[in-house]
Amino acid sequence: RTTMKSLRFISAEAFVSNAEFARKSLGAVAHDLFPLLFKASYLLEQGEVIHDLVENWPLFDFNMGKLLGATLDYQEDLSHRTCSVCLESCLTGLRDYVLNQSSPYMKKLKVVDLTGIKDVEVQFCKCKKTMGRWARTQLLSKLCSELLVYLQRAHCNPGTFEISINVLIDLFVTERNYELVVQALLKKCSCPLKICCVAFRSDNLTLQKFFYIIKLTDPSLLRKLEIVHNVHLEMEHLEMLFNSIHFPLLMSLTLPARTFNVRRFTATDEQMLSNIGEKMGEMLQLTELSMSFSILTGRIQKLLSPLKTPLKMLDVSNCSLNHADMAFLANSFHANHLEVLDLSGHDIPELYPSTFFKLLSHCSSVLRSLTLEDCNIQDTHVNMLILGLSPCQKLQEFKFIGNPLSSQALKHLFTFLCELPMLKNVEFPVPRDCYPIGITYPIDDASLCRFDHQKYERVAEELNLILLQANREDVKASTPLFGSYDAAVQETNSELGAYLIKSFKETLEKFSTSFNKMS
Repeated sequence: RTTMKSLRFISAEAFVSNAEFARKSLGAVAHDLFPLLFKASYLLEQGEVIHDLVENWPLFDFNMGKLLGATLDYQEDLSHRTCSVCLESCLTGLRDYVLNQSSPYMKKLKVVDLTGIKDVEVQFCKCKKTMGRWARTQLLSKLCSELLVYLQRAHCNPGTFEISINVLIDLFVTERNYELVVQALLKKCSCPLKICCVAFRSDNLTLQKFFYIIKLTDPSLLRKLEIVHNVHLEMEHLEMLFNSIHFPLLMSLTLPARTFNVRRFTATDEQMLSNIGEKMGEMLQLTELSMSFSILTGRIQKLLSPLKTPLKMLDVSNCSLNHADMAFLANSFHANHLEVLDLSGHDIPELYPSTFFKLLSHCSSVLRSLTLEDCNIQDTHVNMLILGLSPCQKLQEFKFIGNPLSSQALKHLFTFLCELPMLKNVEFPVPRDCYPIGITYPIDDASLCRFDHQKYERVAEELNLILLQANREDVKASTPLFGSYDAAVQETNSELGAYLIKSFKETLEKFSTSFNKMS
Protein backbone atom coordinates (compact mmCIF):
# COMPACT_ATOMS: atom_id res chain seq x y z
CA ARG A 1 0.00 0.00 0.00
CA THR A 2 1.50 3.32 -1.08
CA THR A 3 0.77 6.50 0.83
CA MET A 4 0.29 9.77 -1.05
CA LYS A 5 2.99 12.41 -0.57
CA SER A 6 2.50 16.12 -1.11
CA LEU A 7 4.79 18.05 -3.46
CA ARG A 8 6.32 19.65 -0.34
CA PHE A 9 7.21 16.24 1.09
CA ILE A 10 8.66 15.01 -2.23
CA SER A 11 10.80 18.18 -2.33
CA ALA A 12 11.90 17.59 1.29
CA GLU A 13 12.95 14.02 0.39
CA ALA A 14 14.96 15.31 -2.57
CA PHE A 15 16.64 17.92 -0.33
CA VAL A 16 17.69 15.49 2.44
CA SER A 17 18.65 12.63 0.10
CA ASN A 18 21.93 14.45 -0.59
CA ALA A 19 23.17 14.48 3.02
CA GLU A 20 26.28 16.61 2.40
CA PHE A 21 24.31 19.32 0.56
CA ALA A 22 21.45 19.27 3.12
CA ARG A 23 23.79 19.64 6.09
CA LYS A 24 25.60 22.59 4.51
CA SER A 25 22.32 24.30 3.61
CA LEU A 26 20.44 24.02 6.95
CA GLY A 27 21.42 27.57 7.96
CA ALA A 28 19.29 28.92 5.11
CA VAL A 29 16.21 26.79 5.86
CA ALA A 30 13.04 28.43 7.26
CA HIS A 31 12.25 27.36 10.84
CA ASP A 32 8.81 25.99 9.99
CA LEU A 33 10.32 23.51 7.50
CA PHE A 34 12.38 21.66 10.12
CA PRO A 35 9.52 19.24 11.08
CA LEU A 36 8.93 18.40 7.42
CA LEU A 37 12.64 17.77 6.79
CA PHE A 38 12.87 15.69 9.97
CA LYS A 39 10.12 13.28 8.87
CA ALA A 40 11.58 13.03 5.36
CA SER A 41 15.05 12.30 6.82
CA TYR A 42 13.56 9.68 9.17
CA LEU A 43 11.77 7.94 6.29
CA LEU A 44 15.01 7.81 4.26
CA GLU A 45 17.13 6.94 7.34
CA GLN A 46 19.45 9.88 6.78
CA GLY A 47 21.16 9.74 10.16
CA GLU A 48 23.59 12.60 9.63
CA VAL A 49 20.84 14.96 8.48
CA ILE A 50 18.62 13.95 11.45
CA HIS A 51 21.53 14.67 13.82
CA ASP A 52 22.09 18.16 12.35
CA LEU A 53 18.37 19.01 12.29
CA VAL A 54 18.10 18.20 16.01
CA GLU A 55 21.41 19.93 16.83
CA ASN A 56 20.06 23.14 15.26
CA TRP A 57 16.37 22.72 16.23
CA PRO A 58 14.84 26.21 16.12
CA LEU A 59 11.45 25.52 17.76
CA PHE A 60 10.23 25.41 21.38
CA ASP A 61 9.34 21.72 21.39
CA PHE A 62 10.42 18.47 19.74
CA ASN A 63 7.66 15.87 19.94
CA MET A 64 8.61 12.56 18.27
CA GLY A 65 5.03 11.24 18.19
CA LYS A 66 3.73 14.34 16.39
CA LEU A 67 6.75 14.71 14.10
CA LEU A 68 6.56 11.10 12.90
CA GLY A 69 2.76 10.73 13.02
CA ALA A 70 0.31 11.27 10.15
CA THR A 71 0.69 14.75 8.64
CA LEU A 72 -1.01 16.53 5.74
CA ASP A 73 2.20 16.21 3.70
CA TYR A 74 2.62 12.48 4.36
CA GLN A 75 -0.17 10.43 5.95
CA GLU A 76 1.92 7.41 6.97
CA ASP A 77 2.67 7.14 10.69
CA LEU A 78 6.39 6.41 11.20
CA SER A 79 6.28 6.42 15.03
CA HIS A 80 6.44 2.58 15.06
CA ARG A 81 9.83 2.65 13.30
CA THR A 82 12.33 2.31 16.13
CA CYS A 83 15.23 2.54 13.69
CA SER A 84 18.55 2.46 15.56
CA VAL A 85 20.31 4.78 13.09
CA CYS A 86 17.56 7.42 13.30
CA LEU A 87 17.04 7.29 17.07
CA GLU A 88 20.74 7.38 17.92
CA SER A 89 21.14 10.36 15.58
CA CYS A 90 18.24 12.10 17.36
CA LEU A 91 19.68 11.61 20.83
CA THR A 92 23.29 12.51 19.95
CA GLY A 93 21.90 15.53 18.07
CA LEU A 94 20.13 16.55 21.28
CA ARG A 95 23.39 16.34 23.25
CA ASP A 96 25.15 18.42 20.60
CA TYR A 97 22.31 20.97 20.64
CA VAL A 98 23.45 21.78 24.19
CA LEU A 99 27.16 21.84 23.25
CA ASN A 100 26.83 23.68 19.91
CA GLN A 101 28.04 27.23 20.50
CA SER A 102 27.97 28.29 16.85
CA SER A 103 24.34 27.46 16.09
CA PRO A 104 22.81 30.17 13.86
CA TYR A 105 19.55 29.96 15.81
CA MET A 106 18.80 31.21 19.27
CA LYS A 107 18.26 28.18 21.51
CA LYS A 108 14.51 28.00 22.20
CA LEU A 109 14.03 24.28 22.82
CA LYS A 110 12.30 23.58 26.17
CA VAL A 111 10.58 20.19 25.81
CA VAL A 112 11.60 16.99 24.03
CA ASP A 113 8.92 14.27 24.07
CA LEU A 114 10.16 10.76 23.23
CA THR A 115 7.06 8.98 24.58
CA GLY A 116 5.29 8.71 21.21
CA ILE A 117 7.69 6.05 19.92
CA LYS A 118 5.94 2.66 19.59
CA ASP A 119 7.82 -0.66 19.82
CA VAL A 120 6.34 -3.22 17.41
CA GLU A 121 7.26 -6.70 16.17
CA VAL A 122 7.78 -6.00 12.45
CA GLN A 123 10.19 -3.23 11.50
CA PHE A 124 10.25 -1.63 8.06
CA CYS A 125 13.49 0.33 8.36
CA LYS A 126 16.27 -0.61 5.90
CA CYS A 127 18.95 -1.05 8.56
CA LYS A 128 16.76 -3.72 10.30
CA LYS A 129 18.37 -2.74 13.60
CA THR A 130 16.01 -1.44 16.25
CA MET A 131 16.51 0.64 19.37
CA GLY A 132 13.94 -0.53 21.90
CA ARG A 133 12.77 1.14 25.09
CA TRP A 134 15.59 -0.38 27.22
CA ALA A 135 18.28 0.78 24.76
CA ARG A 136 16.74 4.29 24.56
CA THR A 137 16.80 4.47 28.37
CA GLN A 138 20.43 3.34 28.34
CA LEU A 139 21.59 5.78 25.65
CA LEU A 140 19.81 8.86 27.04
CA SER A 141 21.19 8.17 30.56
CA LYS A 142 24.70 7.70 29.13
CA LEU A 143 24.49 10.94 27.10
CA CYS A 144 23.25 12.92 30.12
CA SER A 145 26.16 11.66 32.27
CA GLU A 146 28.73 12.30 29.50
CA LEU A 147 27.33 15.77 28.88
CA LEU A 148 27.72 16.71 32.52
CA VAL A 149 31.31 15.42 32.65
CA TYR A 150 32.18 17.39 29.50
CA LEU A 151 30.60 20.62 30.78
CA GLN A 152 32.50 20.35 34.06
CA ARG A 153 35.84 19.86 32.28
CA ALA A 154 35.53 22.19 29.29
CA HIS A 155 35.45 25.99 29.22
CA CYS A 156 31.94 26.37 27.84
CA ASN A 157 29.95 29.45 27.03
CA PRO A 158 28.23 30.51 30.32
CA GLY A 159 24.92 30.43 28.42
CA THR A 160 25.26 26.64 28.05
CA PHE A 161 24.59 26.18 31.78
CA GLU A 162 21.34 28.15 31.47
CA ILE A 163 19.90 25.66 28.95
CA SER A 164 17.15 23.57 30.55
CA ILE A 165 15.33 20.99 28.44
CA ASN A 166 12.77 18.56 29.86
CA VAL A 167 13.14 15.19 28.10
CA LEU A 168 9.95 13.16 28.50
CA ILE A 169 10.67 9.43 28.23
CA ASP A 170 9.29 5.98 29.12
CA LEU A 171 12.10 4.48 31.21
CA PHE A 172 12.83 0.74 31.23
CA VAL A 173 15.23 -0.29 34.00
CA THR A 174 16.80 -3.68 34.70
CA GLU A 175 19.81 -4.75 36.76
CA ARG A 176 22.04 -4.23 33.71
CA ASN A 177 21.34 -0.51 33.17
CA TYR A 178 20.34 0.37 36.75
CA GLU A 179 23.55 2.15 37.84
CA LEU A 180 23.70 4.28 34.68
CA VAL A 181 20.07 5.42 35.03
CA VAL A 182 20.50 6.15 38.76
CA GLN A 183 23.52 8.37 38.05
CA ALA A 184 21.61 10.31 35.36
CA LEU A 185 18.61 10.81 37.68
CA LEU A 186 20.79 11.87 40.65
CA LYS A 187 22.48 14.58 38.54
CA LYS A 188 19.26 15.77 36.89
CA CYS A 189 19.36 19.21 38.60
CA SER A 190 22.75 20.15 37.17
CA CYS A 191 22.31 18.62 33.70
CA PRO A 192 20.82 20.76 30.87
CA LEU A 193 18.96 17.65 29.64
CA LYS A 194 16.50 16.76 32.41
CA ILE A 195 15.05 13.23 32.29
CA CYS A 196 11.31 13.39 33.04
CA CYS A 197 9.97 9.87 33.51
CA VAL A 198 6.38 9.56 32.30
CA ALA A 199 6.23 5.75 32.33
CA PHE A 200 8.45 3.35 34.27
CA ARG A 201 8.98 -0.38 33.70
CA SER A 202 11.11 -2.50 36.00
CA ASP A 203 12.35 -6.08 35.36
CA ASN A 204 15.09 -8.14 37.06
CA LEU A 205 15.60 -5.77 39.97
CA THR A 206 15.90 -6.30 43.72
CA LEU A 207 13.21 -4.64 45.84
CA GLN A 208 15.78 -2.36 47.47
CA LYS A 209 16.94 -1.04 44.09
CA PHE A 210 13.36 -0.72 42.83
CA PHE A 211 12.30 1.39 45.85
CA TYR A 212 15.39 3.58 45.51
CA ILE A 213 15.05 4.33 41.80
CA ILE A 214 11.28 4.83 41.82
CA LYS A 215 11.76 7.71 44.29
CA LEU A 216 14.39 9.27 42.00
CA THR A 217 12.04 9.28 38.98
CA ASP A 218 9.74 11.93 40.56
CA PRO A 219 6.61 9.78 41.06
CA SER A 220 4.37 12.88 40.95
CA LEU A 221 4.86 12.91 37.14
CA LEU A 222 4.43 9.15 36.62
CA ARG A 223 1.47 8.07 34.46
CA LYS A 224 2.32 4.40 33.98
CA LEU A 225 4.05 1.96 36.34
CA GLU A 226 4.93 -1.59 35.26
CA ILE A 227 6.60 -3.94 37.76
CA VAL A 228 6.87 -7.11 35.74
CA HIS A 229 9.41 -9.97 35.73
CA ASN A 230 11.64 -10.95 38.64
CA VAL A 231 10.80 -8.09 40.96
CA HIS A 232 9.65 -9.96 44.06
CA LEU A 233 6.97 -7.50 45.11
CA GLU A 234 4.43 -9.01 47.49
CA MET A 235 1.38 -7.46 49.11
CA GLU A 236 3.21 -5.99 52.13
CA HIS A 237 5.76 -4.32 49.79
CA LEU A 238 2.95 -2.88 47.67
CA GLU A 239 1.30 -1.41 50.78
CA MET A 240 4.68 0.06 51.79
CA LEU A 241 5.09 1.55 48.29
CA PHE A 242 1.67 3.20 48.36
CA ASN A 243 2.14 4.45 51.94
CA SER A 244 5.52 6.04 51.23
CA ILE A 245 5.02 7.37 47.69
CA HIS A 246 2.18 9.42 46.21
CA PHE A 247 1.24 8.80 42.53
CA PRO A 248 -1.29 11.59 41.73
CA LEU A 249 -1.17 11.19 37.92
CA LEU A 250 -0.89 7.38 37.70
CA MET A 251 -3.21 6.05 34.99
CA SER A 252 -1.85 2.52 34.49
CA LEU A 253 -0.54 -0.04 37.00
CA THR A 254 0.91 -3.49 36.23
CA LEU A 255 1.82 -5.72 39.17
CA PRO A 256 4.08 -8.80 39.02
CA ALA A 257 2.80 -12.37 39.28
CA ARG A 258 1.93 -13.57 42.79
CA THR A 259 1.66 -10.10 44.32
CA PHE A 260 -1.49 -11.36 46.06
CA ASN A 261 -2.22 -14.85 47.40
CA VAL A 262 -5.47 -14.97 49.39
CA ARG A 263 -4.96 -18.67 50.23
CA ARG A 264 -2.40 -17.65 52.85
CA PHE A 265 -4.41 -14.68 54.19
CA THR A 266 -4.59 -13.75 57.86
CA ALA A 267 -6.74 -11.00 59.44
CA THR A 268 -3.74 -8.64 59.06
CA ASP A 269 -3.53 -9.48 55.34
CA GLU A 270 -7.24 -8.68 54.90
CA GLN A 271 -6.62 -5.24 56.42
CA MET A 272 -3.57 -4.77 54.21
CA LEU A 273 -5.65 -5.57 51.09
CA SER A 274 -8.28 -3.01 52.18
CA ASN A 275 -5.53 -0.39 52.65
CA ILE A 276 -4.15 -1.07 49.16
CA GLY A 277 -7.67 -0.72 47.69
CA GLU A 278 -8.13 2.61 49.48
CA LYS A 279 -4.75 3.88 48.27
CA MET A 280 -5.67 2.95 44.68
CA GLY A 281 -8.98 4.77 45.24
CA GLU A 282 -6.94 7.96 45.87
CA MET A 283 -5.37 7.62 42.42
CA LEU A 284 -8.09 9.51 40.59
CA GLN A 285 -6.49 9.02 37.15
CA LEU A 286 -6.12 5.22 37.44
CA THR A 287 -7.95 3.55 34.54
CA GLU A 288 -5.70 0.55 33.69
CA LEU A 289 -4.94 -2.31 36.09
CA SER A 290 -3.09 -5.57 35.43
CA MET A 291 -2.80 -8.18 38.22
CA SER A 292 -2.27 -11.46 36.32
CA PHE A 293 -1.20 -14.68 38.08
CA SER A 294 -2.15 -13.47 41.56
CA ILE A 295 -4.64 -15.50 43.62
CA LEU A 296 -7.54 -13.13 44.30
CA THR A 297 -10.45 -15.53 44.94
CA GLY A 298 -13.35 -13.64 46.50
CA ARG A 299 -11.40 -10.38 46.99
CA ILE A 300 -11.96 -8.44 43.75
CA GLN A 301 -14.70 -6.32 45.37
CA LYS A 302 -12.49 -5.39 48.33
CA LEU A 303 -9.69 -4.33 45.98
CA LEU A 304 -11.69 -2.52 43.29
CA SER A 305 -14.74 -1.04 45.05
CA PRO A 306 -12.77 1.94 46.50
CA LEU A 307 -11.82 3.08 42.97
CA LYS A 308 -13.56 6.35 42.10
CA THR A 309 -12.65 6.32 38.40
CA PRO A 310 -13.97 3.55 36.13
CA LEU A 311 -11.34 1.17 34.76
CA LYS A 312 -10.89 1.06 30.97
CA MET A 313 -8.40 -1.82 31.05
CA LEU A 314 -8.47 -4.83 33.40
CA ASP A 315 -6.20 -7.89 33.30
CA VAL A 316 -7.13 -10.51 35.91
CA SER A 317 -5.87 -13.49 33.94
CA ASN A 318 -5.11 -16.62 36.00
CA CYS A 319 -6.32 -14.96 39.22
CA SER A 320 -8.63 -17.84 40.36
CA LEU A 321 -11.73 -15.64 40.37
CA ASN A 322 -14.93 -17.14 41.76
CA HIS A 323 -18.60 -16.43 41.02
CA ALA A 324 -18.75 -13.55 43.53
CA ASP A 325 -15.78 -11.85 41.80
CA MET A 326 -17.37 -12.17 38.37
CA ALA A 327 -20.73 -10.95 39.71
CA PHE A 328 -19.03 -7.88 41.19
CA LEU A 329 -17.31 -7.10 37.87
CA ALA A 330 -20.54 -7.59 35.87
CA ASN A 331 -22.53 -5.26 38.18
CA SER A 332 -19.82 -2.68 38.93
CA PHE A 333 -19.61 0.76 37.29
CA HIS A 334 -16.35 -0.42 35.64
CA ALA A 335 -18.29 -2.82 33.37
CA ASN A 336 -19.67 -0.09 31.08
CA HIS A 337 -16.22 1.41 30.49
CA LEU A 338 -13.97 -1.63 29.92
CA GLU A 339 -12.18 -1.29 26.58
CA VAL A 340 -9.54 -3.98 27.24
CA LEU A 341 -10.39 -7.14 29.21
CA ASP A 342 -8.32 -10.26 29.93
CA LEU A 343 -10.01 -13.15 31.77
CA SER A 344 -7.65 -15.90 30.61
CA GLY A 345 -7.13 -18.99 32.73
CA HIS A 346 -10.70 -19.17 34.07
CA ASP A 347 -13.13 -21.98 33.21
CA ILE A 348 -15.84 -19.54 32.09
CA PRO A 349 -18.41 -22.03 30.65
CA GLU A 350 -18.28 -24.16 33.81
CA LEU A 351 -18.02 -21.54 36.57
CA TYR A 352 -20.03 -18.46 35.57
CA PRO A 353 -21.35 -18.47 31.97
CA SER A 354 -24.36 -16.17 32.51
CA THR A 355 -22.41 -13.68 34.69
CA PHE A 356 -19.60 -13.49 32.11
CA PHE A 357 -22.09 -12.78 29.30
CA LYS A 358 -23.70 -10.10 31.48
CA LEU A 359 -20.28 -8.46 31.87
CA LEU A 360 -19.69 -8.76 28.11
CA SER A 361 -23.05 -7.14 27.29
CA HIS A 362 -22.29 -4.21 29.62
CA CYS A 363 -18.90 -3.46 28.04
CA SER A 364 -19.91 -4.36 24.46
CA SER A 365 -20.35 -0.76 23.29
CA VAL A 366 -16.73 0.18 24.13
CA LEU A 367 -14.78 -3.12 24.15
CA ARG A 368 -11.70 -3.03 21.86
CA SER A 369 -9.69 -6.03 23.05
CA LEU A 370 -10.83 -9.32 24.59
CA THR A 371 -8.51 -12.13 25.73
CA LEU A 372 -9.97 -15.51 26.73
CA GLU A 373 -6.97 -17.86 26.59
CA ASP A 374 -7.19 -21.27 28.33
CA CYS A 375 -10.85 -20.73 29.27
CA ASN A 376 -12.12 -24.23 28.39
CA ILE A 377 -14.28 -22.87 25.53
CA GLN A 378 -15.42 -25.94 23.57
CA ASP A 379 -17.40 -26.55 20.36
CA THR A 380 -20.70 -26.60 22.29
CA HIS A 381 -20.04 -23.05 23.56
CA VAL A 382 -19.32 -21.40 20.18
CA ASN A 383 -22.91 -20.36 19.38
CA MET A 384 -23.24 -18.77 22.82
CA LEU A 385 -19.90 -16.99 22.34
CA ILE A 386 -21.04 -15.63 18.96
CA LEU A 387 -24.22 -14.35 20.60
CA GLY A 388 -22.16 -12.60 23.31
CA LEU A 389 -19.69 -11.07 20.85
CA SER A 390 -22.30 -9.85 18.32
CA PRO A 391 -22.90 -6.46 20.04
CA CYS A 392 -19.11 -5.85 20.35
CA GLN A 393 -18.95 -3.81 17.16
CA LYS A 394 -15.82 -1.91 18.24
CA LEU A 395 -13.79 -5.06 18.91
CA GLN A 396 -10.34 -4.79 17.29
CA GLU A 397 -8.58 -7.75 18.91
CA PHE A 398 -9.75 -11.18 20.04
CA LYS A 399 -7.31 -13.73 21.53
CA PHE A 400 -8.47 -17.21 22.49
CA ILE A 401 -5.38 -19.47 22.32
CA GLY A 402 -5.44 -22.69 24.36
CA ASN A 403 -9.16 -23.52 24.07
CA PRO A 404 -10.22 -27.07 23.01
CA LEU A 405 -11.95 -26.11 19.75
CA SER A 406 -12.16 -28.27 16.62
CA SER A 407 -11.26 -26.99 13.15
CA GLN A 408 -14.97 -27.07 12.26
CA ALA A 409 -15.88 -24.86 15.26
CA LEU A 410 -13.07 -22.44 14.35
CA LYS A 411 -14.43 -22.10 10.79
CA HIS A 412 -17.89 -21.35 12.19
CA LEU A 413 -16.42 -18.74 14.55
CA PHE A 414 -14.29 -17.13 11.82
CA THR A 415 -17.35 -16.77 9.56
CA PHE A 416 -18.92 -14.70 12.34
CA LEU A 417 -15.72 -12.72 13.13
CA CYS A 418 -15.74 -11.40 9.54
CA GLU A 419 -18.84 -9.42 10.51
CA LEU A 420 -17.07 -7.38 13.22
CA PRO A 421 -16.20 -4.21 11.26
CA MET A 422 -13.22 -2.98 13.31
CA LEU A 423 -11.53 -6.34 13.96
CA LYS A 424 -7.81 -6.30 13.10
CA ASN A 425 -6.14 -9.09 15.07
CA VAL A 426 -7.21 -12.66 15.94
CA GLU A 427 -5.11 -15.18 17.87
CA PHE A 428 -6.69 -18.64 17.56
CA PRO A 429 -5.74 -22.04 19.03
CA VAL A 430 -4.27 -25.05 17.25
CA PRO A 431 -7.46 -27.08 16.53
CA ARG A 432 -8.09 -29.91 18.95
CA ASP A 433 -8.24 -32.42 16.06
CA CYS A 434 -4.60 -31.58 15.20
CA TYR A 435 -3.47 -33.02 18.55
CA PRO A 436 -3.34 -36.75 19.44
CA ILE A 437 -6.60 -38.23 20.74
CA GLY A 438 -6.87 -37.95 24.52
CA ILE A 439 -4.91 -34.70 24.89
CA THR A 440 -5.92 -32.87 28.07
CA TYR A 441 -6.38 -29.12 28.49
CA PRO A 442 -4.74 -26.87 29.49
CA ILE A 443 -1.94 -28.39 27.42
CA ASP A 444 1.42 -28.52 29.20
CA ASP A 445 4.49 -26.92 27.58
CA ALA A 446 6.01 -30.31 26.71
CA SER A 447 2.98 -31.31 24.59
CA LEU A 448 2.24 -27.87 23.11
CA CYS A 449 4.17 -28.42 19.89
CA ARG A 450 3.24 -32.10 19.45
CA PHE A 451 0.48 -31.63 16.90
CA ASP A 452 0.01 -32.45 13.20
CA HIS A 453 1.68 -29.39 11.68
CA GLN A 454 0.58 -30.18 8.11
CA LYS A 455 -3.05 -30.46 9.17
CA TYR A 456 -2.76 -27.21 11.14
CA GLU A 457 -1.36 -25.42 8.07
CA ARG A 458 -4.32 -26.67 5.98
CA VAL A 459 -6.84 -25.43 8.58
CA ALA A 460 -5.03 -22.07 8.91
CA GLU A 461 -5.24 -21.66 5.12
CA GLU A 462 -8.98 -22.41 5.20
CA LEU A 463 -9.51 -19.86 7.99
CA ASN A 464 -7.59 -17.22 6.04
CA LEU A 465 -9.67 -18.08 2.96
CA ILE A 466 -12.84 -17.35 4.97
CA LEU A 467 -11.40 -13.88 5.76
CA LEU A 468 -10.34 -13.38 2.15
CA GLN A 469 -13.75 -14.31 0.71
CA ALA A 470 -15.39 -11.82 3.10
CA ASN A 471 -12.96 -9.07 1.89
CA ARG A 472 -11.29 -9.00 5.31
CA GLU A 473 -7.62 -9.01 4.26
CA ASP A 474 -7.19 -6.34 6.96
CA VAL A 475 -7.55 -9.01 9.69
CA LYS A 476 -4.33 -10.71 10.84
CA ALA A 477 -4.94 -14.26 12.15
CA SER A 478 -2.15 -16.18 13.92
CA THR A 479 -1.34 -18.82 16.54
CA PRO A 480 1.51 -17.57 18.77
CA LEU A 481 1.96 -20.78 20.78
CA PHE A 482 4.14 -19.19 23.45
CA GLY A 483 2.23 -15.93 23.85
CA SER A 484 1.91 -12.64 22.01
CA TYR A 485 4.90 -10.53 21.08
CA ASP A 486 6.26 -8.47 23.99
CA ALA A 487 8.78 -5.86 22.85
CA ALA A 488 10.25 -5.44 26.35
CA VAL A 489 10.81 -9.19 26.87
CA GLN A 490 12.21 -9.52 23.35
CA GLU A 491 14.75 -6.78 24.01
CA THR A 492 15.94 -8.10 27.39
CA ASN A 493 15.43 -11.87 26.96
CA SER A 494 19.15 -12.71 27.37
CA GLU A 495 19.24 -10.92 30.74
CA LEU A 496 15.94 -12.53 31.74
CA GLY A 497 17.26 -15.98 30.76
CA ALA A 498 20.50 -15.48 32.71
CA TYR A 499 18.49 -14.41 35.77
CA LEU A 500 16.27 -17.50 35.58
CA ILE A 501 19.30 -19.83 35.27
CA LYS A 502 20.93 -18.10 38.26
CA SER A 503 17.72 -18.45 40.32
CA PHE A 504 17.41 -22.14 39.37
CA LYS A 505 21.05 -22.75 40.32
CA GLU A 506 20.57 -21.03 43.72
CA THR A 507 17.43 -23.12 44.38
CA LEU A 508 19.34 -26.35 43.59
CA GLU A 509 22.20 -25.31 45.89
CA LYS A 510 19.75 -24.60 48.76
CA PHE A 511 18.05 -27.95 48.17
CA SER A 512 21.41 -29.72 48.11
CA THR A 513 22.52 -28.02 51.37
CA SER A 514 19.23 -28.94 53.10
CA PHE A 515 19.49 -32.51 51.85
CA ASN A 516 23.08 -32.85 53.13
CA LYS A 517 22.04 -31.53 56.55
CA MET A 518 19.25 -34.10 56.72
CA SER A 519 21.68 -36.85 55.75
